[in-house]
Amino acid sequence: MPSGCTGAGCWNGTESKQWISTPLLLCAIGFFSMMRPIDSFLVAYVTGPDKNFTVEQMMNEVLPVMTYTYLAVSVPVFLLTDYLKYKPVIVCHCVASTIGMSLITFGQHVLVMQLSVVCYGIMTATVVACFSYIYNVVSLEHYQKVTSYYQSVTLIGNTFASILAQVLVTVWSVSYFCLNIVSLVSVSVALLFSIFLPMPKRSMFFHRIEKSETIQNPPLPEAVRPVSESTSSANNLDEEVQKQDADGPMKGKGHHSVKDVFVQLWSDFKACYTSPQLLCWSIWWALATAGYHLIVYYMQVLWKHIEPFQNTRLYNGGAEAVSNIVGASTAFVIGHVKVNWTTWGELILGIFSAVNSGILYTMALSNHIWVCYAGFVLFKGSYMLLNTVAMFQIAANLEMGHHALVLGINSTVALILQTILTIVVIDSRGLALDIITQVLIWGSYFAAIAGLFLIRGIYTLFTNRRAQTVNTNTSLPRNEREITAL
Repeated sequence: MPSGCTGAGCWNGTESKQWISTPLLLCAIGFFSMMRPIDSFLVAYVTGPDKNFTVEQMMNEVLPVMTYTYLAVSVPVFLLTDYLKYKPVIVCHCVASTIGMSLITFGQHVLVMQLSVVCYGIMTATVVACFSYIYNVVSLEHYQKVTSYYQSVTLIGNTFASILAQVLVTVWSVSYFCLNIVSLVSVSVALLFSIFLPMPKRSMFFHRIEKSETIQNPPLPEAVRPVSESTSSANNLDEEVQKQDADGPMKGKGHHSVKDVFVQLWSDFKACYTSPQLLCWSIWWALATAGYHLIVYYMQVLWKHIEPFQNTRLYNGGAEAVSNIVGASTAFVIGHVKVNWTTWGELILGIFSAVNSGILYTMALSNHIWVCYAGFVLFKGSYMLLNTVAMFQIAANLEMGHHALVLGINSTVALILQTILTIVVIDSRGLALDIITQVLIWGSYFAAIAGLFLIRGIYTLFTNRRAQTVNTNTSLPRNEREITAL
């Protein structure tokens, strides 16, 4: 076996060590890239004496640029991540974060602030490389563990940053500028760690498994794999080799042309969205995620509107930390709740969307900051609960290997919708509505989602119950069916 072997095909002693060291390095990157204390007080910082921007400038001119950047680079990043084999895009993720934080720290003009959120949009779009990298450098048996570790560490980093910010501001009266310096140092450490990540040899679309690699790097023995996956993985591997033999030599070792990649993507797209269940959950996910991001991005503007005075003690960091903990807790709990999601899922989506609508209306009509803090915690917890359900329901309706494609498409749809809403409602070239009116509109937006899924959920519940009744009656003897009919 060649030295420096990486990926799921490696299963010797070197790989067993690498599956520990490489994910640890990636987790360190995730922690420090998310450990940004200034995030909880960003609007307070840029509208304070350090920068002296107005809330309207931030809301209508600066923050919308982040959404536009995210949409513009999301699709190219998806393809470049695979073509460049992940690591360069992860480094780009950390570079964008470092540059953006530097611009926020030292910039004094609106244009500089816009450039900083361009970097933030690039950073957000390139997160996909971190998750794709995980599944390329470890074996199948470690997927669940490494995914759990990375998601947990990023959440811990975000929560720790929020708590640290709140303690520094409240207890030691540290300035927001110092929070920005801590954030800049943290993302710089993440950039340093990213340089030492090993470079993968393969990717899912452009750099696929060659027959020669299959011989040198055999799949994991069935004894160390789940029964359902060992057979399917071997069959998929054989089919992959046969397909490459039939297609003939590619341009370069293991390299697929752009045309081949798009043909495969289109074929996978048609195969994935033929399921009504998957389509329904995907629609909710895209609609709700677009609204969720708009609320999270601009929530600090609402807090600033309610508590406008600079000498007021804010607890944004505490609210962010509690919302993360509640969100993680609800996501964990729902994973252990047994529900017939086929029957009740759409109705539950409608009910919780209605609850979120009510929370947003309450926040918009209240003049108390603590009501808004509590509403934000409840809203985020409710969304995380439903998002977790939607994610594993989407995964349950997919074949192996289609998850990245479907999540990428759903994210793009959510971004397009988010961009349209930003242009119309928030941007200075659109209506440029005030923050209270915006929150009322987002409450109506979630009310519309609730109405759509409540109607769909009631229809699904009625249809399933009727089908069960018909099946029960047809299973009875003829004389009993006649009695039941009477």
